[in-house]
Amino acid sequence: MGAIRDKRYFRLRRFWLRLMDAVLLNGAVARWSYRLGLHGKLRIAEHTLELANGKSLPAPLRIAFVSDLHAGPQTHAGLFAKMADELIRLQPDVILLGGDYVSSRGSFVDVLIAQLGRLHPPLGVHAVLGNHDWWTDEQHIVSSLRQAGVNVLINCNCALPGPFTDVSICGLDDPWTGNADPARTFSGAGAIRILLTHSPDGLLLLDGQQFDLAFAGHTHGGQVAFRSGAQILTAGGPLSRKYGRGKFQIENSGTLIVSLGIGCSNFPVRINADSELVLCTVRSASTP
Repeated sequence: MGAIRDKRYFRLRRFWLRLMDAVLLNGAVARWSYRLGLHGKLRIAEHTLELANGKSLPAPLRIAFVSDLHAGPQTHAGLFAKMADELIRLQPDVILLGGDYVSSRGSFVDVLIAQLGRLHPPLGVHAVLGNHDWWTDEQHIVSSLRQAGVNVLINCNCALPGPFTDVSICGLDDPWTGNADPARTFSGAGAIRILLTHSPDGLLLLDGQQFDLAFAGHTHGGQVAFRSGAQILTAGGPLSRKYGRGKFQIENSGTLIVSLGIGCSNFPVRINADSELVLCTVRSASTP
């Protein structure tokens, strides 16, 4: 698996995505879907993680994870305002963004900026890019996110501010359309490593690199699923199919949390795969 950066392929993808914009009447279908409740409800998925191997934190760390917003004709903008309202209410210490900010045009990220600008967690907002971002205009997306105060991580890491300086957010580039480089991503990282990757398939590229906690999106939980949660539609990639939603323990490493994401991809409907904000509280290992 490697980067898919063939310009001809990207042009075909862009043509297809813009054709879908026209089919969706440039957002009119999403507006009707949202009003009818077909975007699903915005839910909070709460998790608790206890660090292993005697690792400790000065206090519990509350992390909010948001992924797959898909601004554009597929997702009504009212959902983003609800998302920001919930994040302000939850008051996490840090917010992580998992990519796919747009569906078809890089300029659609502008719809998100006003909402992201409302978010001021004490430990910052940190982000990676997704496949849709690379298919459109990643330079505009990165520039816009940074102007909104978001720290964009592409194959690099950053330590959180005090008192959590032992915690590093490690941002791995998208495994399908980016140039993922795990060695650079984890180079110099602290004792507690939180991996941020758009797709669960990023784990296939780690080449022995260890993490304590990883966040991914991309799957949408199928976006259309049975009541049991079994996906009717599945995202590409073996780990995206295996880890479609929820919390997983990864052998010889840490815990993976996969979010259903916020927005809609391709068509503006979610069935049995509601929009989701993840809130994870990380605590020190228990004393034996």
